[in-house]
This record gives sequence, C-alpha cells and structure tokens, in this order.
Amino acid sequence: MNSKAVLDQLTDIVTPEQINTNEADLYEASADRYKKYAKTRKALDVPAPVAIVYPASVQEVSALLKFCNRERINVIPRAGMTATEGGLENWKDTTLVIDTLKLDKILKIDPYNSQATVQAGVPLQVLEDELRKIGYTTGHSPQSKPVAKFGGLVATRSIGQFSTLYGGIEDMVVGLECVFPDGYVSRIKNVSRRAGGPDIRHVVIGNEGALCYITEVTVKIFKYFPENNKFYGYLVKDVESGLKVLREVMVNGFRPSVARVYSEEDAAQHFYHFHDGKCVLLFMAEGPKGIADATGDAIEEAVRTHQDGILSQVDSQLISDWFDNLNWSQQDIDDEFEEMRTSDSHAGYTTEISADWETIPAIYTSVMARVKAEFGRVEDLTMLGGHSSHSYLNGTNMYFVYNYKIHCAPEDELLVYHHPIQKIIVEETLKHGGSMCHHHGIGKFRSEWTKDEHGTAFYMLEKLKEAFDPNGIMNHGTIFPTDEIRKYIYQEE
Repeated sequence: MNSKAVLDQLTDIVTPEQINTNEADLYEASADRYKKYAKTRKALDVPAPVAIVYPASVQEVSALLKFCNRERINVIPRAGMTATEGGLENWKDTTLVIDTLKLDKILKIDPYNSQATVQAGVPLQVLEDELRKIGYTTGHSPQSKPVAKFGGLVATRSIGQFSTLYGGIEDMVVGLECVFPDGYVSRIKNVSRRAGGPDIRHVVIGNEGALCYITEVTVKIFKYFPENNKFYGYLVKDVESGLKVLREVMVNGFRPSVARVYSEEDAAQHFYHFHDGKCVLLFMAEGPKGIADATGDAIEEAVRTHQDGILSQVDSQLISDWFDNLNWSQQDIDDEFEEMRTSDSHAGYTTEISADWETIPAIYTSVMARVKAEFGRVEDLTMLGGHSSHSYLNGTNMYFVYNYKIHCAPEDELLVYHHPIQKIIVEETLKHGGSMCHHHGIGKFRSEWTKDEHGTAFYMLEKLKEAFDPNGIMNHGTIFPTDEIRKYIYQEE
C-alpha cells in the first residue's frame, strides 16, 4: 500500500487532526537519540514514516493496529521520545508512528491502596507533581523524568536513580492494559501478587513495542519523607574499592535509595569541584526516619569495614547539591544537540551492562584495557570511564561512558566511534556471563547480540514474537535481529 492510500484509509479510523504529516516532524520521528549527531546534522540515512498518528482511546489504538496488521504496515509505538538504543528508529519504507500524546489522563490516584493508574501518555513528572501534593512519590526518577512518559517507561523496562530502594519499573507495575497487533485488548488486573501461572505482566514490560502497544498502567506509589534524606560521599582509591563498599551495604540487607561509585574519569565530569582526581563513592538514604537512620548507620559501618580503600570523606552538602540537578529537561536535551552540532563532539555516550559482584570488576578492567589497546580512534577520546549506579543483593550494573571528538562524516559517526567501543563492551560482558543491557534495552543497535544474550532461552522470546506478531508489524528490527542490521548499523561495509 502506498503512502497516499495509507493516509486515505487512516481518516476512516481517526480525525485528520490526529494525523501528522509535517515533514520536519516526520524527520524527527525517523530516529531517536541514538543517532542524535546525524539527526542534528540533517544526515539521517533511514526512511521517514508515512505519518505520526495520535489515538485518543484504546479503541482507536485497536483499530489502528488491526488496519496495520491487515495491510502489513510497520508500527513504531512512541511515548516520551527519550529512547537511546534505536528503538524508535525506522527501518521500513511504509511505517506509522503511533504516539501516546492524547492518551494523557491520570485516571486514579489511590493512596489507601498505594497505587495510581494513568494512561500511557502521562508524563512521569506530571504524576510525580500530583503525588507530591499529598505526600507521595512514584519512587521512579530516570534522568529523563521531566519528559519521559509511562508507556515508554514500561515498554523499555526503565530504571530510575533511586532503584536500589524502590526497584525498576518492573517492580512498580501492578497491572496494565495493552493492545496486540490483531487489535485484541488485554487487561492485567491490579493485585498485590498472584500465582495464576507465569507472570504475564512481563510479556509486556520491556517488550519495546515489538509485541504490543501499551495504553494504560497502574503503578505503586510510596509515602515521601524528604526531611529524612541523608547524603554520604567519599573519595576512594579505585572502582573495585567502591564496589566492595556497595556490596557490603547490600548483602547486609540495607537499601539506600542511591548507591554509586564513579571511576576517576567519569567522576571528573560530574564532581569537578571536589573529585581531586580520585574515584567517588556516594550514597543517599531515605524513607521513614528509623529506616533512613539505620541505613545511614549501615553505610558508615561498611565504610569502616573497607577503610583501606577510603581516601577521605566528602561534605554531604556537595552530594545533596549534585542530586538536586540530576534530571534533564527538554531544554537540556535541546542544548546537548546544539553543542554536538557546533563542536563536532559527542558527550555522554553510554553502554550499560550488569553482572554479579565478583564479575563486574573483571568486566570493567578488561573493557578499559581492550578499548585502549584496540580502538582505532583512541586519540579522539576525550573521556573513557564508568560508574555503577544500580545495585542488588547479588550484583550491580556498570555504565561505560565515553566522549569523543568527531572526525568523520555525520552519517559515519556511529560506525567509526560508537560501534567498535560497544562491540568490545558487549563481547567482554557476554564472555564473563553478564547481561549486555541493564536498562536501556536492546533497541535496534544491540539486536545483533540478542541471541547471544539469551542463549537457549532465545527460543522463548522468539516464540512470543511468532505468537503475538506473526506478521511482523510491530517495531521491525527492535530486539529481534533482522537483515537491516547490515544496512543501517554497518552500512553494508
């Protein structure tokens, strides 16, 4: 079906005002933040979608998906547009972006049962602001909090800066509503727990729009006690020393809301005013006073236990000030694009992985050594480091962060710089038994390693795709590897 025919038939499902064919908007919708340098230089090499559609109800979402499924039209579900792994990038000539813009209602805030129900297009910050008025919080605070929306948060298996206490989005979702490609609407009811077979929420959570379209979410909410927040910061001799303190706190059963250790290089760009060329370890304890105090005591005890790795303590006010400026507004995102455009540089590219406590230091050390020895443009790197920021009883994550000056055509930037570094990180992580994607998801740009990530369990993932999306219309190329990997990732080198 050609573009004109698609647009003609769309008007039988939604109003003309719900269909966007503005050329600039379609260009913006053809890729996410993964190709931000090429995008800002007007050098994207992927097709634009036919239209962006804004359904206003679950019934309209159902009708749109039925139409696309019947006509074999690719669908890219879209919410807050903060994806970083190519999940919103378009690899098909005939594609509709179905955006949650008009699914924007807070349906119910229920403090007695500690939950709130929202449509998929509700911004996280909007719900958070409403909850703060009654002394509650979502507990979810990704860097994208001011612009992220619930459909995207759930679809990408998002995590927030306070996850060590509150968990990831998968720990917060109580129930949800979603639509499958054949138009079937499924509702997963809101209960505290059940043993009614496999937990089917997880068919939807993290599906990245490759299986279904999320229209409604119910999440837990938590009482908010900002007056009890306690901050701790330390300079430590190396990353492994910081990881030992993190582990000590976690295995002793305590859950600080934030627990992080930064390499010297990464610390320099976050804590320039006090890092003194050293690694930085920091914590935040929060909650009811008794819990916050006990958590703070446990942090101090863990520091004493591993005193040989601690160089000095940092003024807690410096850590508090840093926390107050963690999240990015839309203006920050726009400024980042402009800085890239004018300076031909890329700042803050990340590849985040996870593993157990014993393995994370080995992965970090081997990745640093291989990048420095094997990356052909190492002289263009302006920063190479990492930090751990989400910890669990049995392990933690590692953000590898790298900045570089760009000396190539905009359309070649990822192939020349990012992919070789990411390939080393993924190879070392998988070799050591870790996960190549802690929370940014697979998107399209880690899909070449999806089978390696899951091993024999890929069978289950593949069967889900066959069952729920047999015509392959949902977000083609995301999670599940396709032939376009060679064309759009490696440009048929």
